[in-house]
Amino acid sequence: MRLIVMLLFLLSAGLSVAQHASLKGNVTNEGTNETIPFASIILQDTDFGTSTDLDGAYVFYDVPAGVYNVEVSYVGFKKKVVYEVEISTSRTAFLNIPLAEATVELEGAQIEASQTANRDQAPLSVRRIGVNEVKRNPGGNRDISRAIRSLPGVASTTSFRNDIIVRGGAPNENRFYIDGIEIPNINHFSTQGSSGGPVGLINVDLIQTVDFYSAAFPANSYNALSSVMEIQFREGRSDRYALNAVVGSSDVGLTVDGPTGKKSSIIASARRSYLQYLFQALELPFLPTYNDFQFKWRYQPNDRNIITVLGLGAIDEFQLNLSLADSTSDSYESNRYLLDLLAVTTQWNYMTGVKWDHFNKPGRLSVILSRNMLNNRAYKYPDNDETQPKTFDYLSREAENKVRINQTFYPGNGWKASCGVTYEYAAYSNRTDQQVYSYALDSLIDFSLSSSLNTHFYGAFAQISKTMLNERLTLNAGIRADGSSYSASMSNPLDQLSPRVSASWQILPQLSWNTSAGVYYQRPAYTILGYRVDGELVNQSNNLKYIQCSQAATGVRYETGKTNTTFSLEGFYKQYNHYPLSIDRQISLANLGADFGVIGNEAVSSTSQGRAYGVEFLIQQRLWKGLYAILSYTYVRSEFSNGTVTSPSSWDSRNLISVTGGKKFKKNWEVGFRFLYSGGLPYTPYDEQASLAIPTWKNNPGGVLNYTELNTLRLKPNHQLDVRVDKKWFWKKLAIDLYLDIQNIYNQTTTLQPDFDVVRDAAGNPVEDPNNPGYYQVNYLSTSAGTVLPSIGLILEW
Repeated sequence: MRLIVMLLFLLSAGLSVAQHASLKGNVTNEGTNETIPFASIILQDTDFGTSTDLDGAYVFYDVPAGVYNVEVSYVGFKKKVVYEVEISTSRTAFLNIPLAEATVELEGAQIEASQTANRDQAPLSVRRIGVNEVKRNPGGNRDISRAIRSLPGVASTTSFRNDIIVRGGAPNENRFYIDGIEIPNINHFSTQGSSGGPVGLINVDLIQTVDFYSAAFPANSYNALSSVMEIQFREGRSDRYALNAVVGSSDVGLTVDGPTGKKSSIIASARRSYLQYLFQALELPFLPTYNDFQFKWRYQPNDRNIITVLGLGAIDEFQLNLSLADSTSDSYESNRYLLDLLAVTTQWNYMTGVKWDHFNKPGRLSVILSRNMLNNRAYKYPDNDETQPKTFDYLSREAENKVRINQTFYPGNGWKASCGVTYEYAAYSNRTDQQVYSYALDSLIDFSLSSSLNTHFYGAFAQISKTMLNERLTLNAGIRADGSSYSASMSNPLDQLSPRVSASWQILPQLSWNTSAGVYYQRPAYTILGYRVDGELVNQSNNLKYIQCSQAATGVRYETGKTNTTFSLEGFYKQYNHYPLSIDRQISLANLGADFGVIGNEAVSSTSQGRAYGVEFLIQQRLWKGLYAILSYTYVRSEFSNGTVTSPSSWDSRNLISVTGGKKFKKNWEVGFRFLYSGGLPYTPYDEQASLAIPTWKNNPGGVLNYTELNTLRLKPNHQLDVRVDKKWFWKKLAIDLYLDIQNIYNQTTTLQPDFDVVRDAAGNPVEDPNNPGYYQVNYLSTSAGTVLPSIGLILEW
């Protein structure tokens, strides 16, 4: 810390302080990509204003460095506000702004655009998040998965994972896109067959905006039941190369962007964690290491064509800190338990894709080609002794090759339409050797699997919207159909017909009523599709089906355009059908996915049903006079049935509260906070008799759950307060942001489900129960989550 302070002092003494910066960009028609001359641009709450020239370009000079809301308007187009654009002295900021045409074209008329994104498709259940909101989020560690916890309907968890749990749905019900190209997951150390992980994969320094849908998903998005996240990467600079270096709480990163020619640019980054050194110093039993690389290259040969190339990759390693096996610390029992339980894991994955946008006479044609791949390797030795045969040996690969063609039409007079087709070729392989506990047989069985699967997925979609009555009423309807060559029960697209409708009625200039309904489908995970026994695809024979979710949502929104304040109230209902049910455990797989490992590598039937319902309330104050805030409350219920018993799902948190706010002060100081409250999640007790059998414990340490009492117990509520303080310095060619982030500042501790261990002797070996030969003695270890976690970060821009 002293070194950082000394460095800042020397920099401030040796460099002349500069406070004035510049902002440049273009204003275009979003439907035709044609530039808009003479559009008006102002920086809200300032005296700065300008207009575009004949080529649609604008520029601001000598603007004090800081964060501004940029407001753009032009006759015949909807006025648009881009919130929290950061302008720095170290480099010129670039912001290109597309405007949507309005149906009212009276002289001098201006139509207010919604403060949310894509209102014609999802009038209420979509939130737009700016990059600055992600960067400054207290406790968020510059991670989009953590930043969205401030939004209604999104649950926070007591663990250190980034599972995205939206409106009572499982973590695997979410889909992610970058510039229209799908990516399978946005976290490191992901759970195969689900999603989530402890650390975000996307570098926030590449992000421009994020549109987060919790319902009313666009028809060109598929395979989602709970949310769709559309991430827009920013373009590389066109004037010169710029560099950004970040030393965060868990990693170091470098981002570079600049021109690669007169009509092309690139932005790229690389990050590496140093968590393994921190965890080793803290004497934790596991040592995670992650690396990621990502880039965007954009080439625009003319106004009618844009080519975008994306790349994203990660290498994750999860080793055990075996030096703790002989430790005598107070955490010895807990560390020994985790060392016996956890497997050594190595994952790598990548996504690469190319997108061609062609602005033709009716609108825009988009052609997207992409490929993604996951390699997941895990193994475990008994007592971590590598001289013995492995008790668990797993290697799996997933590869997808995708094509999507989308034509968007802008016929005018309030109409907008799109249609297209999708195709995927997927290859999956799995080799597993282990002993597992069979609930049906009440004993250990040898489980050996060698499987491969090649299959095709195909679909078509169409969507149309109409704005009428002087922009007061917007109607939207869409439909898509999907199928797969996997089996006869999944091959007919008409069996997965997915209609959706939405409407928005502007009751008053600031008050609107919004509603949506739809039927959505998601295919089961590859671990389920590719499960084989004796060469036979077991779940194909079990008549496996697409998972179906019928949804409805309705609510009201009140917006005060002058102060950038929004109030909303929304209710939702989700009905699940054909969810995979574990035949052995007789539980819905919707209850799994909140830990590390593999989900779905077993025989299932498409017979589980469930539902989730609730209400959300939001007050959001966008940046106004230096203030910003979000207050959200969600009441949600989530439950699933195995056909006989209905139980709360593992995501049934009931009450969710989030309060986030902050203030920008003079001299570039900023203070923010975030309070999160989540009702206690249900959990399942252990089956002591089955767990303590000596053969079972030796091959499956950690306890066998008693699924006949699924989620009959519940944790206590979890809450914490995070704070963050930023101080920025601006010089002519350098900008520095030094921040202090403190998670859980009042040291709230939440008791978790106890770990199931056995009594051990002084050497750490399990002790047989003298009163019950053939069994060990139980030793429950109390576990908790929550500690004060301060971190200091340094961001350099030049």
